[in-house]
Amino acid sequence: MKILRTLIPAALMLAVLGSPVPSSAAVSIGISVGIAPPLLPVYEQPAIPGYGYIWTPGYWAYGPDDYYWVPGTWVFPPTVGFLWTPPWWGWSNGAYLWHTGYWGPHVGFYGGIDYGYGYSGSGYEGGYWDHGRLFYNREVNNIRDPRIGNTYSRTVTHRGSENHVAFNGGTGGVTASETTQEQAAAHERHIEATALQTRHIQAASADPSFRHSVNNGTPAITATSKPANFNAAAAGATGAPVGLTGIQPAGKRGSPKGVTPNATVTTQSVQPKGDTHMSAPTRLGTPAVGAKQHVQPATLGTQPKGVQGSQPKGAQSDQHNAVQGGSPKGVQSGQPKGEQGVRPKGNKGEPG
Repeated sequence: MKILRTLIPAALMLAVLGSPVPSSAAVSIGISVGIAPPLLPVYEQPAIPGYGYIWTPGYWAYGPDDYYWVPGTWVFPPTVGFLWTPPWWGWSNGAYLWHTGYWGPHVGFYGGIDYGYGYSGSGYEGGYWDHGRLFYNREVNNIRDPRIGNTYSRTVTHRGSENHVAFNGGTGGVTASETTQEQAAAHERHIEATALQTRHIQAASADPSFRHSVNNGTPAITATSKPANFNAAAAGATGAPVGLTGIQPAGKRGSPKGVTPNATVTTQSVQPKGDTHMSAPTRLGTPAVGAKQHVQPATLGTQPKGVQGSQPKGAQSDQHNAVQGGSPKGVQSGQPKGEQGVRPKGNKGEPG
């Protein structure tokens, strides 16, 4: 198959092959192909492996002489507050041009392609950032662990990919055009695919089973729980990944307007087993005000204000350094066995 290639600027090449590189607008990497990409396969989204991950949908990329499938996967954003704009193919001047995906404060134009799971062709309906906290829409995200929190339910345009066309324009392509908001998003500060996303793409391109000529448009692996993990589906990790400090960012507190979270985040200082991500945000916020705390993590010093119940089994007996003497304010329970310090007033056996 004949491929037309234009020169690729050095900065873009680094963005594709190396670490994230900031850019001011969405650009193509200069690849054009003479035939249309295949239809998008139908697949089930794997369960989210932990709090802080964002879904990035699968797509058809192009190698030396064939299209190959890049499985959808859960990844960490390169920074707090950024969302993913998926890559897309667009018809122009007799060929299908490739447009790269990128991270930015708003989701830009991605050709109107219905990738599903929140990416129904325009914007993203799978979640929101609110002052450093990520909120998930349960209508389109596969969330099984009740400890993954800041969730809500809101009806979306599509639950999965219903229009399987993978390109914009031309014969049979999607006819969507950029909106004013998407044009503005294209000129915001962007960050290209992270190093782990790049590794995911490279692993897919090196595996013959992902080539369209081999799988005939139905790859055996269509989505993964974590990037470059093409083995059997890994069990979802519990809690939150390293770097989620549980510190509420400065500014307005509370839920996004019109959103009522129904779970809380359990943060842990231990990296989920098997997680080798390279770009986790350093601070992804805390549960929304008023959310119910189901599990009190051992590494969080104090128990949230207003939570009733005893300290969970296995929690550290010593209070966090920030708590001066006694139990945390608002906790109604007896003193945990073995805890050092002053006993609550009125307990039998109180020292004279």
